[in-house]
Amino acid sequence: MTNRGNARTPPGPNGLPVVGSLPTYARDPFDFERRMHREYGDVVRWKLPGGWMYHLADPDHIEHVLVQNNGNYVKGEAFQETLGPVLGNGLLNAEGEFWRRQRHLVEPAFHPDRISTYAEMMVDASERGTTGWRDGETRDVHAEMTALTLEIVGRALFGVDLRDESVRVGEALEVVMAGSEFSLTDLLPEAIPTPGRRRFDAAVETLERVVARIVRERKRNPTDEDVVSMLLSARDEAGEGMSDRQVYDEVMTLLLAGHETTALALTFTFFLLAQHGDVERKLVAELERELGGDPPTMADVGDLTYLERVVQESMRLYPPVPGIVREPVEDDRVGDYRIPAGVTVSMSQHVVHRDPRWYDDPMAFRPERWTDGFRESLPRLAYFPFAAGPRRCIGDRFALLEARLVLATILQEYHLELVSSPALDLRPSITARPKNPVEMKVHEREGSRWDVSQSEVEPAMD
Repeated sequence: MTNRGNARTPPGPNGLPVVGSLPTYARDPFDFERRMHREYGDVVRWKLPGGWMYHLADPDHIEHVLVQNNGNYVKGEAFQETLGPVLGNGLLNAEGEFWRRQRHLVEPAFHPDRISTYAEMMVDASERGTTGWRDGETRDVHAEMTALTLEIVGRALFGVDLRDESVRVGEALEVVMAGSEFSLTDLLPEAIPTPGRRRFDAAVETLERVVARIVRERKRNPTDEDVVSMLLSARDEAGEGMSDRQVYDEVMTLLLAGHETTALALTFTFFLLAQHGDVERKLVAELERELGGDPPTMADVGDLTYLERVVQESMRLYPPVPGIVREPVEDDRVGDYRIPAGVTVSMSQHVVHRDPRWYDDPMAFRPERWTDGFRESLPRLAYFPFAAGPRRCIGDRFALLEARLVLATILQEYHLELVSSPALDLRPSITARPKNPVEMKVHEREGSRWDVSQSEVEPAMD
C-alpha cells in the first residue's frame, strides 16, 4: 500500500442528498468534468448514487495510476457491470493472472509484422466501400465508416465477410453503447424489464449470433491468417489452450473494440478536415506527392508524415474513448490526496487533451503542432488516446494503420463537404459517439469540381 502520510481528501462539489452531482453531471459530462477541474484543481471528488468519483487531470497523476502503481488498480465494479454482459471475460474485462495469460495468448495476433500483412486488405476494403458513392450525394459518414471498419475487422481479424451483417451489427452496437449511458431507469432494480433493458438484451443476442457464426466458421475452416484460428490453436506455457467460451469472449471484444474506435476516429477526422480547407489541401498535396494517384501501401505509410500528424491531432481533440476508469484495490495516494480503496478513479482524455497547460490554443485543429520537439516537451500522459501501461490498447497499431490507409485511399478520390451541424454533439458512453448523423456531401476529386474555401469555417468545439 502506498504511504498516505498526511494525505487529504480532494475538494469537490457538495452535490444533492442521495443523488449527489448526478443531475448536473448527466446533463453534460464533458462540460461538468472540465468545469470541476477549473474550479477545484487536478484532483476532484464528487458524489454519484453508486459512490464517490475521484477524477484526475494531471498527467503525472494519471501515469501513477496507469503505469507506476498499476498493480493496485483494477477495472472495477462499475466497468464490469457495464461491459460484462456483452464482453464476458474478454481481454478488456479480465483481471489479474487470467488477464496476463490472455494478453500473452492474444499478443501475437497484433505483432507489427502480422499487422503489416493487413494493409492491402484495408486499402481494398476502402476502395470497395466507396464504389457506390456518387458525386453530389449526401452520406452519413459515421455510418459509412462503421460499415467499412466492420468489414476490415471481419476480413483481417476473422477471415469472414461481414458486409451483410453491417446494418444489424451497427444497430446493435448503437443500443449497447447507449446502454452504457446513464438513465434514470438505471436506478430501478435490475429485475425490472424496462424497455431500454429489453432493447439491450436483444442487441446483445444479435451480436452473440454474429460471433457464434464467426467461431463456427473458423472451427470448420481454420487458416494461417486470421486471429480467430490463432486463438483456437493458441497454447500457454503449460500447453493449455483457451476454452470455447473464452475464444467467444475474445472475438466479441475484438468485434466491438476493433472497429468502433477506428470508425469514430475516421468520422472525427473527416469532420475536422471538412472545416479546415488549409489542412486538407496540405494533406492532399502530400498524398499526391508521395503516392502519385496509386493506392497506399504499407511501404508508403512512413513517408506520409503530415497524415500521421492529422490523425494524431484529430485524436487529441476528439479521442474516441474519452475517459478511463479504474478502482484501487488498496488505499493509495495521488499527489497530496488520499484515494480510498474501492472508489472509482476516472481519467479523461477529453479533459487532458484540451488542457492549455500542455496545448497552446487547445481548441484549434493544428496538426503542425506535432513536431518531434513538441512531442518530447509534453508530459508523458498529456496525450493518451490508447491508455497506457500494461493495459494499453493491444490493437493500437492496427487502428492507427487502418485510419491512415483509409484516409489516404478516400481522400485521393473524394472531398467531403460537411452539410450537417458544424457543432459536434457527443454521447458520452464508453466511446464518444455523435448524437446525430454526421452528414457530408461527396465531391469527386476531379479538377476544380470542389471548392474547399467554403469549408474553412472554424468548427464549434464542444
